[in-house]
Amino acid sequence: MIVLDTHVWLWWLSNPEKLSPPAEKAIAAAIGENGIVISSISSWEITLLVKRGRLELAIDHRDWISKTQGLPFVQFAPVDNIIALRSVDLPGDFHADPADRIITATAMTMALPLITCDHKIISYPHLQTIW
Repeated sequence: MIVLDTHVWLWWLSNPEKLSPPAEKAIAAAIGENGIVISSISSWEITLLVKRGRLELAIDHRDWISKTQGLPFVQFAPVDNIIALRSVDLPGDFHADPADRIITATAMTMALPLITCDHKIISYPHLQTIW
């Protein structure tokens, strides 16, 4: 199982050529194991980007998210109290972006690697990442 960062989710479905070979391989393996996890905060991020005009999808963002949710190998992880509190108490030095903190806390709580190309997250020593 793996967790996808928001941009990786977008690229996987809309621009797969942007994925690194290790990311592609990890996603393909996770599909075969019904093991892709996406934080619900990523749905919030995508909606915010669409509403602000910074992201255009081929279909309505609600439908795009719903289609992903309907894939049998994808599960959305809700932002529960454990993840919310952990995102505030991440060990060491981590940047302040709330969505990144919640996605990182989700991966850490589930003890799963996070697929991301975000260098701030990749350099965070308390989390296993794939890129």
